[in-house]
Amino acid sequence: MKVTNNNKIQHVFFDLDHTLWDFEKNSDLAFQKVFNEHQIEINLETFLEVYRPLNLEFWRLYREEKITKEELRYQRLKKAFDGVNFTISDDLIDLIAIDYINYLPHFNHLFDGTFEILDYLKDKYQLHIITNGFAEIQTKKMESSKILHYFNSIITSESVGVKKPNPKVFYHALEAAQAKSENSIMIGDSLEADIFGAMNANMYAIHCNFENAEIIEENIISVRSLLEIKQYL
Repeated sequence: MKVTNNNKIQHVFFDLDHTLWDFEKNSDLAFQKVFNEHQIEINLETFLEVYRPLNLEFWRLYREEKITKEELRYQRLKKAFDGVNFTISDDLIDLIAIDYINYLPHFNHLFDGTFEILDYLKDKYQLHIITNGFAEIQTKKMESSKILHYFNSIITSESVGVKKPNPKVFYHALEAAQAKSENSIMIGDSLEADIFGAMNANMYAIHCNFENAEIIEENIISVRSLLEIKQYL
């Protein structure tokens, strides 16, 4: 559903990672800290070039219920170390996985315009988060980056038992927010998980196309920066 009448909108749902919270920048910093502490002698950028696409692929498998959270955390690291021909024990991979998750939420870089757009929206709409991210760290990320207070509710896929784009996540979020689909809009970076998922739950949607990817679907509103959202809300 496109936004045809923004006077109908009462509830704005945001994705967190890659939409408001700059996952890649914060993730890179977390790995830098972990590698320094464990004295992993690899060029960090070389490792990250291999790790980033693997991480996206394993998140897709996790989203599709094909792997567990534990498999995601281990396999993305194992495959990345293999990809740069670095021999490492499973025990050390497990330690790195734990430390990475512990350190990640303490880095707090947000995308440009995050505070401005949230300040703009907060008095006009009720704001919420819907995330596939791990429940135990999403709130910590928001506290660290000083955006937690903007949101009335935070819905994680783990609390629902299925992941975006499953419509059950969005229906659960609507119920938790005491909102109706026709009065709600989803804003996120993933066409599959955020936009198509929300539209299949009869919500409006805005795609955060920060990578300037070509969007073929003509019925999708796409913005290149957070502040462009002001044009629609």
